[in-house]
Amino acid sequence: MRRQYHSRQVDGRNFIWDVHRLIELTKPLPVKELPLSNIRELDECFWFEGTSPTCREVALHAKLIGETDLKHPIVLSADGRVMDGMHRVCKALLENKETISAVQFIETPAPDYIDADVEMLPYDEP
Repeated sequence: MRRQYHSRQVDGRNFIWDVHRLIELTKPLPVKELPLSNIRELDECFWFEGTSPTCREVALHAKLIGETDLKHPIVLSADGRVMDGMHRVCKALLENKETISAVQFIETPAPDYIDADVEMLPYDEP
């Protein structure tokens, strides 16, 4: 899997998590079926916050959505926000599924970086 990060604004700070570490941390957690209707990010700007995406950017995300595998559960923070798996959520929506497999942290792990430049983080394969 390509190196990727999840970032979220928390109290005006940019918290960033290494998705590979999140996936490792979820291995002992139970998998549940989550209704797509519970995923707030479907009706929010998730990938292009603060910008207007180009058609190329939309097309590249469409390609990633098409290539994703629904056998892997999405990762949710303790408060139910998507930390990994939004392309899978979109694929499930396009396939008219009502639920998606998910794992959810009881306590959201500490971020790997705070206020770092995401473009400057390592993107080599783990």
